[in-house]
Parts: sequence; C-alpha cells; structure tokens
Amino acid sequence: MSVDISPKDRFITVYGRNPVHEVLLDDGLHVDKVVIAETSRGAAIREIEQAARRRGVPVQRASAERVKKLAGNGRQDQGVFADVVAPRMRPLAQALADGGLDTVLVLDGITTPANVGMILRSATAAGVDGIVVPRRGVASLDPLVVKASAGVAFKAPILKAFTAEEAVALLHEDGFHVVGLDAAGDTNLFEAELPDRVAFVLGSETAGPGEQVRSLVDRWVSIPMSGGVESLNVSAAAAVVCFELARRTRTGR
Repeated sequence: MSVDISPKDRFITVYGRNPVHEVLLDDGLHVDKVVIAETSRGAAIREIEQAARRRGVPVQRASAERVKKLAGNGRQDQGVFADVVAPRMRPLAQALADGGLDTVLVLDGITTPANVGMILRSATAAGVDGIVVPRRGVASLDPLVVKASAGVAFKAPILKAFTAEEAVALLHEDGFHVVGLDAAGDTNLFEAELPDRVAFVLGSETAGPGEQVRSLVDRWVSIPMSGGVESLNVSAAAAVVCFELARRTRTGR
C-alpha cells in the first residue's frame, strides 16, 4: 500500500533566528530550505544567509504573513524558519504498510513541549520502533521540543497520524495489543505478559488518555510506586516503559 506523504510528514520546522542558525551550523542535519521574511534584516539574518550559502541550502524570501503561517508560530518565528529533514519520520499508515514495527508509543493529550521532547529522547535511546505524535492534541514538533530532546527529535522514529484515536484504531487493525498506564492498572508493568507487538498509550500530564482512546485500550498496567509517591511525570513514566520493553527484547522475556 502506498501512502501520500506531505511535507509535514518529512520535515521538522525550526523557527527563530538562533535555532535556524544552529541547525545550519550542524553538518549532520539535512536542511531542505530556509525561508526569510522580506522585512527581516540585520546581522543575525546575514549570518543565517551566509551559513545557508556555505551548506548549499536554498534561501527563499516571503511575506512576513506567509512566514508566520508556514512557521506555525507567529509570535516567535522572528521572521525566519527552516525545514529540517527528519529521515525516520513518516505516516503511521506507511510504517504499518512497510512492516517491521513491534514496539510503539502513542502520545495523547501531552501538550507540554518539554515532556514530548524527553519522551522522544528516551524512546529513541531505548530502541522503540515508533513514537506516534498526532497532529491534534499533542505539542507540535517545534524548537522547544527539539531542545528538550537534545536534538534527538530530528532522528527519532516519529510516526504521524491525525489523532491518537485514529492511531490506536490503525494499530488495532494491524494486530497490535494496546496497553495503557494507570495507577489503578490491574497488572504490574514488570510482571505483565505482553505480546511481541505492543503499543503503549501515554496520556496527558493530568488526565491520562482521552475517553475515546481509553475505550480502545486492551488492558491497563501500573508502574509500582514506593515511598508514598502516587505517580510519575509522563516523560519519566515513558522512560520506564521504554527501557522495560528494551529489557524484554534483549533478554527474550
């Protein structure tokens, strides 16, 4: 099956003068293009143009209004953005068609960029096959997410879907067992029997997964807590899940 891939499924858009300059200075990143507002001038803009010229990156001029629209953040774009190629980012539907996915995280309602960035970093480090970052209901992949991930966001196996609900439905159709985290879960994460193909849903910082997604979860597991601690921050919980999956993969348990 072939899936149409839009530019939003290929690039992470970085806006702001310092972030754009930084990605241009990193020869390990493939920058597709830089777009500068026609009204933007000054030393910082000249440095961006020089860095782009050195890398052979096309520089386009556009109206300030168009830059704001394309950057997706009119308050902080500072009149410039860059599209950085994310080589492992693709639509979830395409990834399922290609095969090779066994362990997946699905983010739902996580709106704090720092949490999304740290989850991308932990999941990539643990070798998770894919992290679903929906277009709706989750913090967009912007410079704040990139910073929190320490740059790993550009190389993370990000899977795109419109909503978390759509993603979970697709995973179900493809035979995945969908697991949610909840303090009242009936099974301890470390003792739960999990199939080879499993998707963990990680919900919002305060309320957990939304009701529509909750209705699609096959089972709930908990992370055992000690010392009177009731729960973990969602990014910390994600790290626990990711490295538990990595442990099982490496030990065959």
